[in-house]
Parts: sequence; C-alpha cells; structure tokens
Amino acid sequence: MSVNLQKGQKISLDKEAGGALTRIIMGLGWDAIKSKGLFGFGSKSESVDLDASCVMFDESNKPVDYVWFRQLKSKDGSIVHTGDNRTGAGDGDDEQIEVDLSRVPASVKSLIFTVNSFTGQNFSQVENAYCRILNAANQKEVARYDLSVQGAHTAQIMAKLYRHGGEWKMHAIGENGSGRTFDDLMPQITPHL
Repeated sequence: MSVNLQKGQKISLDKEAGGALTRIIMGLGWDAIKSKGLFGFGSKSESVDLDASCVMFDESNKPVDYVWFRQLKSKDGSIVHTGDNRTGAGDGDDEQIEVDLSRVPASVKSLIFTVNSFTGQNFSQVENAYCRILNAANQKEVARYDLSVQGAHTAQIMAKLYRHGGEWKMHAIGENGSGRTFDDLMPQITPHL
C-alpha cells in the first residue's frame, strides 16, 4: 500500500516496499492546462514542461553528479533519466528517473529529487501533477506526493533519499521554490543535507 507523503514525513523504503528495495523509480506526471476557447466554446490545451532531476551528494554535502534532461545518466550509471517530456501529454508518468540503489557509489550519502516548471507555470496552474516512488522490481507504488495542490510556485524540492543504518530512507521535503532547473534550487537544497 502506497504512502501519501506529507511535508517533512520520513519513511523507510524497505519497510514500505515490504522487503529489501534495490531499484526504485521516481515518476513525475502531469496534464496540460485546459482552458475554455473564445467565448467559452471549445477548449484548448497549453503545454507544460515539468522536469524531474536528481542530485547526488557526498558525505561532505558536496554535489558529485546530476541527472536531468541535459544529462540523462549519472557518470557511474546507477541513475538514469528516461527522457524529457515537454507537454505532459499521455497517461501515467511523463518522466521517470530510475535508480539502482545497489549501484550508487558508497561515497554518495544522499540523493535529492526536484521538480521544476521549465515553462514557468506555477503548480496551482498545472493539472494532476504528482511525484511518486515505485519499486522497480514489481512496479508497485511505495509513496506519492501531490504537487498540484501545493500553490503558486514553479519548483519543489520533493524528497531526499539517504543512507541510514545500512538501508535507504526517504524524507519528504516538499519545500516550494522557484526556478527553471534544479540549479536554481541549490541554495534551498543545502540546508536539507
């Protein structure tokens, strides 16, 4: 059963998945903005380009690598972005970041996942926006975070995955921000490390 994450909540990924979790997927989904046509007739859709990113940090809280629409794979190959969706069209996840936790280098202490509105719409304007963590082995949802109800901001530091006591844990950060890419959020990310 999936956990509907609340800001600040911490969970054990292994416990929520019902066993050792070695591969996860961070899924991001949303729909294009639908608005009424001229004089209230018909409708049109406005494209929305949300972007999922993952930043890898070492023990000294320094970024060591990034996975985002301009770099779809980490240098060590443990994290892969499946590609940039620029419209929100289609069902299910529009973007995914796959993480093989067993291959993340031991020098990496934490992974921070962010979502940015590259086209600049704020999350209150974007329909059905969510992030979720899936167990890659069986595609079952472990946790979900609803973005559309979050308000008038263009970015969010979604969550941190971190090593603790020999297992991966997750902290739902849910901090709102602004900016078109994860790089704009770096000053806000640092206090969460």
